[in-house]
Amino acid sequence: MTADIITGTSISKVYATATGPLVALDDVSFDIREGEFISLVGPSGCGKSTLLSILGGLEEKSLGALEIAGTPAGKPRADVGMMFQTSVLFPWRTIRQNVRLPGQVLGLDRKQQAERTEELLDMVGLNGFGDRFPGELSGGMRQRVGLARLLAHDPRILMMDEPFGALDEFTRETMNLELLRIWEATKKTVIFVTHNIGEAVFLSDRVFVMTPRPGRLEGIVTVDLPRPRTTEVMRDPRYSELVFEIRRMLGVDH
Repeated sequence: MTADIITGTSISKVYATATGPLVALDDVSFDIREGEFISLVGPSGCGKSTLLSILGGLEEKSLGALEIAGTPAGKPRADVGMMFQTSVLFPWRTIRQNVRLPGQVLGLDRKQQAERTEELLDMVGLNGFGDRFPGELSGGMRQRVGLARLLAHDPRILMMDEPFGALDEFTRETMNLELLRIWEATKKTVIFVTHNIGEAVFLSDRVFVMTPRPGRLEGIVTVDLPRPRTTEVMRDPRYSELVFEIRRMLGVDH
């Protein structure tokens, strides 16, 4: 059995507002094993992104305990990479320069980073686009750049906040397949936030289902579909069963 890499115990997040305390997360506990692909699903405002920000060290928890790789966590870490819905690329930098940025910030070896950049551009299907600028690429291609940049400093854990949510359905499906291919090759731990239940089932080993605010962990659904996965798995009756199990937990099975 693979060891746990992330452990959260009774994590809560309370914001102070003009009308009083706002509880965004309430008593959330979980364990995530190394190399596991986890999705967080739930309605808007349920605290998915807040939880991801706490895991990534971008926000402080109000209560509870969080350990990553056996040490208390609470600040940004070099072994954790973050990716958001928009690629947030620097428009004046080429694609190659954007991908190299994390390594430059962390002061990594320039020659090794240059070699890794070329490997990553090839991995995400952007070989030959290194000298282009973000404005010359489609939305899907910009997210490929974001994915390459996420992997640039070889983080152990990938945290992804609806990274393909703004893409059209066809491009989103393509990016999901690319992500699975990369995950199969690297075996990194992934925590993936999405509103799309089908996407969560397609990608994940387990799906964490969250309630409306205050965000609690309603339940955890184990996805026992075979890997490696292609879109053919969506024809499997078990896929539909899992989707509707999560819909029932969210109260949207009508």
